[in-house]
Amino acid sequence: MKFLKTSRQKNLPVRELIEGKTEQTHKIGIPHLLPDSMLQINSLQKKYGDKMILDIGALFIPGGITHLKGINGSGKTTFSKIIAGLIPFRGEILLHNNLSPDKTKVAYRKLVNYAESEPDYPDYFTAHDLIEFVGKAKGSTREERNELTMKFGVNNFLYDTIGTYSSGMLKRLSLCLAFLGSPSLILLDEPFNTLDADAIEMLKNHVHDLHKKGVNFILVSHQDIRELGINVDNSYLVKNHNITLL
Repeated sequence: MKFLKTSRQKNLPVRELIEGKTEQTHKIGIPHLLPDSMLQINSLQKKYGDKMILDIGALFIPGGITHLKGINGSGKTTFSKIIAGLIPFRGEILLHNNLSPDKTKVAYRKLVNYAESEPDYPDYFTAHDLIEFVGKAKGSTREERNELTMKFGVNNFLYDTIGTYSSGMLKRLSLCLAFLGSPSLILLDEPFNTLDADAIEMLKNHVHDLHKKGVNFILVSHQDIRELGINVDNSYLVKNHNITLL
């Protein structure tokens, strides 16, 4: 087993550092242990009322394509929304060691994109409205917006109101929005649900193409996405309010 040295010069197993299972990890704090990590989480908690949803002591997610697994209701979507900067939480999250969803909101949100499992947009908007709004906020070019609407087939219903969309059309729009701009991390929650075989193949290829260009992904799915041909670098399990490396 490989070991990392902390500032106290004690050898700790890499797996224990990643999962936050040692006292030293909690005392020192992850940012000092793993300076080259993509995403670092320390003492993260999320409750709804008195119900604990997530209670993560320490977690390190390296760059690459990460698969986040877990049964329905385990907290996968809540975790995704926290990382996307959409809901409040207690604790610390750092992207590339220096950006956080609470202290550097604008810079963080420009680099982190998210596609929901079951997107819900105002019925009176059109896909064009949302793509223009999000695209401009993310610094997307007109050329990129046109390319993505074609790639995801959104051009076929670009000016129809969202209230007329099927679940598959909503999923395609959500995915299109998630690729706008120049993100460092893209979170896709159950990205293959409601997609046909051709769309799944297109999405898989697009993920792999962007990964080669340095974009990181967290793919949230209860499925074994390796069976779809996704080259996964890391896998984590959400269970019992915690997230552990598989």
